[in-house]
Amino acid sequence: MTRAGERYRGGEATAGIETLHAFSFGRFYDPDNLRFGAILACNEERLAPGSGFDEHPHSHTEIVTWVVEGELTHRDSAGHTSRIGPGDVQHLSAAAGVRHEERNDGDTPLVFVQMWLAPKVPGGDPAYEVVRGLADATPYALPGAGAMLHVRRPTAPGERIGVPDAAFVYVHVVRGTVRLGDDELTPGDAARITAAPGLELIAAAPAEVLLWEMSG
Repeated sequence: MTRAGERYRGGEATAGIETLHAFSFGRFYDPDNLRFGAILACNEERLAPGSGFDEHPHSHTEIVTWVVEGELTHRDSAGHTSRIGPGDVQHLSAAAGVRHEERNDGDTPLVFVQMWLAPKVPGGDPAYEVVRGLADATPYALPGAGAMLHVRRPTAPGERIGVPDAAFVYVHVVRGTVRLGDDELTPGDAARITAAPGLELIAAAPAEVLLWEMSG
């Protein structure tokens, strides 16, 4: 279990960027927290209006972004330009190499969760996809990483959500409160589950939860 307050604080406050890292990242090096299953990073980003990340490179990484509030503007060196809002899934397959920028071009704060996964086979051509308005319990597959994202939104206390039976499952609470066994998870909390079938999340209030199901 990783609590929200245990994440590494990064970003650049003077530039309007606040980042919370759940895994070893950049100057926050932790050899015992490099990855879980295919997940290399789970960053919560907060961008003030007009701020963002200038063009920078990525390679050999599957990058999945989930917007919590506001609107994210994405541009990349492969010619893709998109605006991503809450409920949309953005997937950038960096493959052998791509450059992109991410900005908050709006007039309200932007909050998003960005997750990096390791591909099973590195290299290849970059690819980009946006799924608009991903429905509750509709999985988004990343076969190249042996992973599947489930977004669950229980609406009432006591509602139960089955945790996928998989070699690795990563749970990240976006909003609301859920229980996993004897533990209560609130926004920013995460659970790392290894080969533990039959688990359930129980909503204590309306919530939004990201669950990564991974084969290894």
